[in-house]
This record gives sequence, structure tokens and C-alpha cells, in this order.
Amino acid sequence: MATFQYQGRNNKGETVKGSIEASSSKTVADQLIQKQIIPINIKKISIKKFGLFSLLKSDIGGSRVKLIDYIAFCRQMYTITKAGIPIIRALNRIIESTRSKLLSKTLQGVLDNISAGKSFSASLKQFPKVFPPVFISIIEAGESSGQLEEAFSQLEIYLSLEEETIKRVKAAVRYPILVVSAIFIALGVVNFMVIPAFSSLFASYKKELPLATKIMMGTSNFLVSNWPYILLFVFCSVIGIVYTLKTKKGRLFWDKWKLKVPIFGGILHRIALGRFARTFGMLVRTGVPLVRGLTLVAGTLGNDYIRDNILIMRDRIEVGATFSKMAEESGLFTALSLQMISIGEETGNIDQMLQEIAEYYEREVDYDLKDLSSAIEPILLFVMGGMVTLLAIGVFLPMWDMASFAG
Repeated sequence: MATFQYQGRNNKGETVKGSIEASSSKTVADQLIQKQIIPINIKKISIKKFGLFSLLKSDIGGSRVKLIDYIAFCRQMYTITKAGIPIIRALNRIIESTRSKLLSKTLQGVLDNISAGKSFSASLKQFPKVFPPVFISIIEAGESSGQLEEAFSQLEIYLSLEEETIKRVKAAVRYPILVVSAIFIALGVVNFMVIPAFSSLFASYKKELPLATKIMMGTSNFLVSNWPYILLFVFCSVIGIVYTLKTKKGRLFWDKWKLKVPIFGGILHRIALGRFARTFGMLVRTGVPLVRGLTLVAGTLGNDYIRDNILIMRDRIEVGATFSKMAEESGLFTALSLQMISIGEETGNIDQMLQEIAEYYEREVDYDLKDLSSAIEPILLFVMGGMVTLLAIGVFLPMWDMASFAG
């Protein structure tokens, strides 16, 4: 299944736009004709790598809606709908109070569609750049079951947990990034300022220079003489990497490889699986069918390798395989998770088991992030110690010999 955007004319001659999930553009055209809409343009929307937590970069107004604004929107909608206030009044209040201009503008469009007779979820579908398919599906399920406030409550909880995960990841990587940046700055200062200042002094040195000094002087001379070409090489390499990552094979290779990177790979894997379990459990809980839920959640994981495995699971389940069996064959889940999935499938409480699996992975990620600094610190200290040692041997050892000779 894929998502298609369409533009057409109804039997009144009015232009209508929207999005439909179907297997092909021909199926979309057939569905539109059945609705007495003459299709003018049908365009497939590719699955982007984003999760609900990043909801969603938009080109409207050259801005995007921040995660905190989505959380506030869900919290307000939950409170207002629980109080029994009509959707139109609720949206009017939120439009006046929201801090995001893009969200305010979008909600005004949603309000206009509702006033024209469309349902809330159908109105949200008109803005796929602002509201992703998972978000809309949960709202649609809550709307059809008469539990719209519960749908907003689950979305608020989910997005709040995602925000906490993002904050923990940023806090954990902030220190290593600062240290690595300081190392590169120090290397630049040493090679472009310190060593050239000593080169003329070392040139008059009558004895054989230490190997460390030769290496440092050779490296410094190479960098000083060829820095324009080095910058050009780095620039071209970055452009090449970016272009490669935009291709399907390049992105798949990168997403598979980064899961195997020491220290970081395991954390990224558990973050993706925790997001899968929580999102999929939320979809199942709100009544979204299993196959459609897997299709939706596959696009929220931010990793093409895991996404492809989830889509393979979906295809096998669609032809009669069990969810637990496919989860085991995918090789993505731990033995404990597979056991919990099997129990949930047998008891009919798969959504509850997925919730517990999500909490398990999130606890593991929390422990990993707390231990990240202690795991990286020895490596950074070793690198910094090596730099200081090389500098001491390469610069100060010849100077000490010269001072001794002068004395």
C-alpha cells in the first residue's frame, strides 16, 4: 500500500484535493470515479524517514511545527473534547492560542473543511505535510469509535515520551561532541600555528630529529601547503556521501551499517524498536487493523533497513503467517520480546504486550544513555593523552636537547 495525492473535479465542477492509500494510481482513479470525482492529477507520496516525534518538516511558509506545539495541541484537544465542546469551537480556541503560525494556518484550513461538511480526520488528510499518516489514522480510529478524546490522550503521552527520549539523547551526546570539536580545533592550532613557528628553529638543529618531530613537521607542512585542495576534497566527499545517502541502496547500506557501530549501534537499534512497539501498540489499541498498522509504523522508524524488515513481516502476515513467527524470522527482536509477543498473541492482548516491550526497550535505552559518557570517556582520554604525548615528544624533546647543547 502507498499514499497518493490526487486532484480532481466533482459533479458540481468544483476542484477537490486529498490523499488516498491504495496499491496503484489506477486503483486511486477507480475509487475517485466511484465517488463521482473526475481525476485530474494523481501523484504518489514517497515514505519519508520521520517518526511521530519529529512531526513534521513542512514547506508551508518555510517553517515547521515544533514537537512541543503538537503536544500542546493534543493536550488541548483532549481536554476540550472530553468536556464535550464541539470540534469547531475547540479548533477556534486552539487557533487563537497556539504559538506556531504554521499550525494555526493549517488548523484554519482544517476548520474550513469541517465547516464544509467533512469529518475531522478527512480534513486532516488534506494537509499531509503537517499531519502524518500515523497521526491521522489514530484520530480516524478514535473518531469512528466515538473515543476521540482517548486518541488525543494516547498521542499526547506518546509524543511526550518521544520528547523525553530526544532530550536524553541530546544530553548524552553533547559532551562527546564538545570534546571531539575541541580536539579538532586543537589539531588545527597545532598544525597551522604552533609547529610552523618551531620549524625554522628545528631547521638549525644539528642532530637527527626524533621520529615524532619529523611526523609532526611533515604533517604540518602538508596541511599548510595543500589546505585548499584538502578543503576541496572534503567538500566533494561530503557532497558524494549526501548524494549516495539519497539513493535507495546507499541509504539502506548506511541504515544497516550504523546499527552495528560499537556503542552507538545498539542504542539506535533499541530506540527504533521501542518506537515501533509503542507506535504499533497504540495503533492496535485504537482499532487499526494489523496489516495497515504495520504499513503505517514502518514509515516512522527513521531506518530503512528496519522498515524493510517490518514491511516483509506485513506481507507475510497478509497471506496468513502469525505476527510472532514473522517477528522471530525478522531477527530484529530479543528473545524476551519475542516471548512477550507470543504470549500477547495467544491471549489476545498484543497491544498490552507491545506497550510492555516499548517500556522495556526505553528502560534499556535510558541505561545505555546514562552509561554512554562513561563508555566514551576512556576513548577520548586516550586520544587526548596521545596528542599531548606526541606534542611533548615532538616539540619539547628537541628543544630540551638544544638547551642542553647551548648550556
